[in-house]
Amino acid sequence: MVATPESLPLPAAHEEPRFRTCASTGLKIHLAAQTLIKANAVTAVVFLAIGGLFGLLVALTRWPAVHLLPADWFYLVLTAHGLDVLLLWIIFFEIAILYFASAVLLGSRIAAPRVAWAAYALMLIGGLITNVAVLQGGSTVMFTSYTPMMAAPNFYLGLIIFAVGALVALGVFFGTLVVARDERTYEGSVPLVTFGAITAAIIAVFTLASGAIILIPTYLWSLGLISMPDPLTYKLIWWGMGHSSQQINVSAHVSIWYLIAAVVLGAKPLSEKVSRMAFFLYILFLQLASAHHLMVEPGLSSEWKVFNTSYAMYLAVLGSMIHGMTVPGAIEAAQRANGYDKGLFGWLRHAPWGNPAFAGMFLSLIMFGFIGGISGVVLGTEQINLIMHNTIYVPGHFHGTVVAGTTLAFMAGTWLLLPLIFQREIIWPRIARWQPYIFAIGAGGISLFMMGAGTLGVARRHWDITFADASMSFSYPPAAFLMMGLNGICALFAATGGIMYILTVVATVLWGKRIADGQAVQLASPKARVVTEYGSIEHPKIPGTIILTVIFFVAFVLYYYVNWKYLAEVWPMR
Repeated sequence: MVATPESLPLPAAHEEPRFRTCASTGLKIHLAAQTLIKANAVTAVVFLAIGGLFGLLVALTRWPAVHLLPADWFYLVLTAHGLDVLLLWIIFFEIAILYFASAVLLGSRIAAPRVAWAAYALMLIGGLITNVAVLQGGSTVMFTSYTPMMAAPNFYLGLIIFAVGALVALGVFFGTLVVARDERTYEGSVPLVTFGAITAAIIAVFTLASGAIILIPTYLWSLGLISMPDPLTYKLIWWGMGHSSQQINVSAHVSIWYLIAAVVLGAKPLSEKVSRMAFFLYILFLQLASAHHLMVEPGLSSEWKVFNTSYAMYLAVLGSMIHGMTVPGAIEAAQRANGYDKGLFGWLRHAPWGNPAFAGMFLSLIMFGFIGGISGVVLGTEQINLIMHNTIYVPGHFHGTVVAGTTLAFMAGTWLLLPLIFQREIIWPRIARWQPYIFAIGAGGISLFMMGAGTLGVARRHWDITFADASMSFSYPPAAFLMMGLNGICALFAATGGIMYILTVVATVLWGKRIADGQAVQLASPKARVVTEYGSIEHPKIPGTIILTVIFFVAFVLYYYVNWKYLAEVWPMR
């Protein structure tokens, strides 16, 4: 029996929790949770706008025909770009997702709202302190901030404060799960989306703890209180935060894929047990991918590198492959149940491509798999990694994961948050409809052309690929300059899509038509059957998804083979 809000015990503050019921979904939404979701999501979008501007400046500088910034400003802006988009935008939004997946999806009050606000304040203060430290100069150490490079003390202090705030927010999330269980606001197991959020939160604890473990002594070193941390030790522990933070993203954006498929199409997972097992594989193995940033480190054994990036990491890759089949499979099964059952791909042709939530989700799924996923496994192969590690192929890869995958999925989720949580109708629906496509073209192009240029040897962090001011001349192949020019053009597309997203979201929050309590809005496609209970699909028929999966595997094998062949040509046998 699901408890009603009136039957719930009073919280510690002896104030009766206030709820509203969403007429569109039937969800009971705790108003305190709703306000916290709004605050974290809005702050995330602000940092996305700032970090996106920095990213555009970086791309225009790497474009040889434009070459916008001088060297000192380029590296300063590159540092700020990594901080704002890889850490602040994504983790603020993920905290909003965690509160939604716990309090809202479980119909529970949020645990300790005042503590949650304190966590938000710490995260915001920490993010601002680090941004100011970067913009003041003297902290141009890039996102990785490797020792022996030293930033200003406030650079590290801000990151530590941010990490502490995020850990506190995670505590509120886990506390909310306990409240929901104790007050019996749901029956049986938690929904799959909530399970995915739990996965993200568990990985986040490991991630943020890794950051604190290495950044605290680095902060003390910057104050002159202790000697410099060992560079290899720093890298090993830091990448426990730097790369694992992207593994939080994977769990979070896969959860959003399932959520959007359920809300828009009434899709249910092909198998709840299999999807949950795939998330569980993330918990056990996904962080091990951090090791592919250490493939060229002489202080680590080849056995350690190979085990972490091959045998063990492939189990995490298996998890992603499962999701890569079950999400489109659930969509196909739902579409066929809704009447779109002609041919292999009639279900896909008649999908709601005009719905920005669905379009963004599906584009995120395709590009994360074909661009970010395949390139990640290639980079995780020790031998191939050696010819790509310090090239621009690496940021090309993580633009395929973090931008084309995670950021696009979070944008797609926003189009649902606006009516559900902010209770606003999207103010410019036509712009919202086109936004996922413009951004996807830009993000996908950035990834592909960076990886192409990296394959041709373009350096990962060099300010000027023409080497105009070098004492010794050097030139990349002409195709590399073409690749970087196309990368700049795609950056303009991504920036345009980002501006469309930010302006539409901000305008909707400020001036969008308010959706009154009890007023329903159309979120699902017209023929979609509403999901009224959790569980799996019985006897699904998904021939189209099977064909798409075969295409993925063929692309995977061919690309893997091409890179091994390229390695053989770099190191020919004599």
